[in-house]
Amino acid sequence: MKLIIQPADGVGPLLAAIKSAKTSVEIAIFRFDRKDVEVALKAAAARGVKVTALIAFANRGGEQGLRKLELRCLDAGIIVARTADDLIRYHDKYILIDRRVLYVLSFNFTHLDIDHSRGFGVVTTHANWVREATKLFRADCTRTKYAPKTETFVVSPPNSRKVLDAFLKRAKTQLLIYDPKISDKEMLRTLQARAKAGVEVKVIGSVAGKVSFEVQKLSGRRLHTRTIIRDRRQAFIGSQSLRTAELDQRRELGLIVKDAKAVKTVLETFEADWISKKAPETTKETDVPEAELAGAGEIEPVSEAEAQKAVQVLTKELNPLAVSVKKAVRKAVSKAGEDVLHDKDVKDTMKKVVKKAVKEAVKDAVHEAHDAAAAGEHE
Repeated sequence: MKLIIQPADGVGPLLAAIKSAKTSVEIAIFRFDRKDVEVALKAAAARGVKVTALIAFANRGGEQGLRKLELRCLDAGIIVARTADDLIRYHDKYILIDRRVLYVLSFNFTHLDIDHSRGFGVVTTHANWVREATKLFRADCTRTKYAPKTETFVVSPPNSRKVLDAFLKRAKTQLLIYDPKISDKEMLRTLQARAKAGVEVKVIGSVAGKVSFEVQKLSGRRLHTRTIIRDRRQAFIGSQSLRTAELDQRRELGLIVKDAKAVKTVLETFEADWISKKAPETTKETDVPEAELAGAGEIEPVSEAEAQKAVQVLTKELNPLAVSVKKAVRKAVSKAGEDVLHDKDVKDTMKKVVKKAVKEAVKDAVHEAHDAAAAGEHE
């Protein structure tokens, strides 16, 4: 078993996996903007590997991109299947190589997830997991029912609620959790009960309501993984948060890992991320590379009256830019991920992304206005 850690490991392990395929590549996609991965899949198909892409029916704001991806895959000789629309989301992401090696990922095939977010991936040849993943892939491609046969292969909605609740309840000394938003009442009760029983509970992410255990946000990067380390000996790594929708109404996938080396690596990563919270609060806004933000500018605090006056002036003067700004913001939101409208953890990222997008829109509009003025002078 091997572990992928994002953003440190980058896209390299995925490209190597696809390149190594001899007979088949089966990939489940929820979000996708990696041209390098697309090129690797097309190259595999070109050399005679049977490549099948199971593409989500929808994601928030990205359906058009998914449909275009389907057409590009078909043009390249890749077999395309589309998930059903019976669940809110098909949010799982995994790759099967030659039906021998399984990659279960907590991150999407996007620049945001791979380059700027905390994520994990499990690489395994475990026969039972490979067999279950093959069955799951086939079932979702053909839109037929899937029933998992092992509790360490955690699938929403069939067994995730039962398995994860039991996983939490078995904690004796410690639960370390990465989760963007824990809000399921049953899971919260279980965590509160474990804390009351003396189990140390720490959450990097956020939790709905008041709780008796420690919770802090991830510092320095965006949080996307869903991971639980129990008693420093086992870990759940997957795509489902402890939220009702992700347990009961969405397709999600994760594994309960017992490999000592892999668990130790996840544990060390968690502990480093927890300690890093002691850094200044300003480090929270580093989800987007500094190079991309250079020149974006910072705004000095102003009074409410000054702010209101500025709004009135700028609204009047920048009204012609409204359409361009709206398009820029829509584009930025579309790229940022499915939870941007509801998850506080990605607000810092979006502030930076939108600021950059708006700056580009304003720059384009200024250039257009300058060109128009110049053209008018020569009429």
